[in-house]
Amino acid sequence: MKNILLISVITFVLLSCKQNKNGNESPEKGQITIEWTDSLPGDYSFQKQWSYPEGVYKNEFGQLSCDGICPEEGNAMKDSKGRIYNDSLKSFYRLVDTTHQFHSIQCEAWCYEWGGTDFINAQQKNKNTVECYTQTNAATHCSLHLNIVNNICFPTIELKSIVANGDAVYPCTVGFIKIDKEYFKKGIIKADFNFNFEHKENPKQPIYWKGKIYTRITDR
Repeated sequence: MKNILLISVITFVLLSCKQNKNGNESPEKGQITIEWTDSLPGDYSFQKQWSYPEGVYKNEFGQLSCDGICPEEGNAMKDSKGRIYNDSLKSFYRLVDTTHQFHSIQCEAWCYEWGGTDFINAQQKNKNTVECYTQTNAATHCSLHLNIVNNICFPTIELKSIVANGDAVYPCTVGFIKIDKEYFKKGIIKADFNFNFEHKENPKQPIYWKGKIYTRITDR
């Protein structure tokens, strides 16, 4: 009888330890329990900053032009010094996107082929799932991916390397993410996060990504 009672107590303790404070099962490896908050403090003024699309810049003549990522038709609208002909300006700007792109993430990281990013997209995939990913650019070829499913976040880093056979996926090992639940109800992710990721190639060099997010969730 005592043995049966002891086994029952041990089983209860083990089950209790597997429960988190919200009454849900503790997340498995690679999963982070979301910390929902009524109000998330901190400086989110980065959302008011903006950049032109990649490759767009102001040339020496005060014109918005593009370099590298530019439609071929636009080259015929410039003279030998790169000045856009006055009678071609309207046609040029129909080809080239010069809209202001407001920043949606402020972050720092260490991962392979990372040079910084200011943009993250969030998309509602179904009723309970939101998928987020940071945009890559000419200097940054790794992307932070956040799958938010109910109260769990699945962070990974996906590397699309310029090196042959260099593509890789790095799962999260530890970290946190805090999300303002009132903003989330309005279709906006306002979050503070800090993640570490598995680095089998060089365990002594931590792979991490941390920062703040403020971005609208687009419909499916």
